[in-house]
Amino acid sequence: MRNDFSRGKVWQNIISQSIPLILAQLVQLLYNVVDRIYIGHLPGADSMALTGIGLVFPLTTLIAAFTCLFGTGGTPLFSIARGAGEEQRAEKILGNTFSLLLGCSLAMFFFCYVFRRPVLYLFGASDASYVYADAYLRIYLAGTAFTMLSTGLNGFINAQGFPRTGMMTTLIGAVLNLILDPVFIFQMDMGVSGAALATVFSQLVSCVWVLRFLTGKKAALRIRRENLKVEGKLFREITALGMAGFIMQGTNCLVQIVCNTTLKRYGGDLYVGIMTVINSVREILSLPVSGLTSGSQPVLGYNYGAKRYDRVCQGIRFTAVLGIVYTLLAWFAVIGCPRLLLSVFTEDVNMLEAGTEALKLYFFGFFFMAFQFSGQSAFTALGCSRRAIFFSLLRKAVIVAPLTLLLPGLGLGVDGVFWAEPISNCIGGLACFITMYATLYRNLKAEAGRG
Repeated sequence: MRNDFSRGKVWQNIISQSIPLILAQLVQLLYNVVDRIYIGHLPGADSMALTGIGLVFPLTTLIAAFTCLFGTGGTPLFSIARGAGEEQRAEKILGNTFSLLLGCSLAMFFFCYVFRRPVLYLFGASDASYVYADAYLRIYLAGTAFTMLSTGLNGFINAQGFPRTGMMTTLIGAVLNLILDPVFIFQMDMGVSGAALATVFSQLVSCVWVLRFLTGKKAALRIRRENLKVEGKLFREITALGMAGFIMQGTNCLVQIVCNTTLKRYGGDLYVGIMTVINSVREILSLPVSGLTSGSQPVLGYNYGAKRYDRVCQGIRFTAVLGIVYTLLAWFAVIGCPRLLLSVFTEDVNMLEAGTEALKLYFFGFFFMAFQFSGQSAFTALGCSRRAIFFSLLRKAVIVAPLTLLLPGLGLGVDGVFWAEPISNCIGGLACFITMYATLYRNLKAEAGRG
């Protein structure tokens, strides 16, 4: 059966899950990246529009963090329950996750909308950049529920063995976003507000697609009314496992705030805009390895639930090796053509000149990120929530955020902000992977040998 991940070659199962997921994530990325490309080329806006969008990142990342808390918490539990043949429990996990995402989205919309002005200034806005940030954020927030439900529930489609359907979740919305962006931004002369409005409409379509599938007959396990009431035990299990993804996104939010405020202090609005572009490039280049490790999780979780430990080990090895090879190639691409990558997002000469060196610094030793991704995904897929949470905290909160504050004051200036990322990738990534190998992989291999 195509949904039985204990059959066939492990690497083929992972690839069959990962490729559609990578395409889906690529399309999902277009929601924001295309907005930044258009905004970066707004007539007369220079780099200030991109700076404004960069100030919005921490809040949108915070929304993504709560999406991960429930989405990435529920999906591995769902996969493990499927692998163990516990379909009733799996449907309860799905229903509870839906309710948690919906309730949280309403709370996030209210909080972010009411407090957006003081929060944006706290994040490093100036009077000039706030105009652009507020114009985007107040409309973008209207799609909070659509974003959280479509993103948080899409993993349940992939976990049932329908990665192509999961890909369509974002493909339909992204195509609509590509069409509406130039119409709203340029033809209707809405500027930054038009980009946000196009995104909201696109997220709505994606959300409808997900809910239609998960309540329809094609899905093996569905959202059912009797499973919508949140159970305390399941809530604790979902949030415990999803806490790793939440902390990873939450610490991303922290790092973005620290980066924006530090760059504003040492380099001004220009460098906040440069970091916006660099974040966009990073999201694009890290997407394949992120999709690979995310695609491996249902396969690892299913085989772990089925006690096929030899196949779990094969999956971990394959994911790690392929991830390292890819990130090495991506690093070489950045070294070879940094200005070309930047020019996709901006024509501003000052931003291109200053951003070229910053981009090369930020991506130094990019392949270490693969160690973090593969170790983190193995912990998450197999329910090792405490270790997953620890290494999420270690890289961002313990290493990169303090270094972002410390290095500029040691004489490195704005360069210190960009050096913090590769240092954290090296230390945090290796620590995560080595610990996963010593405490998880070796034990699984021993169990497989005894079996």
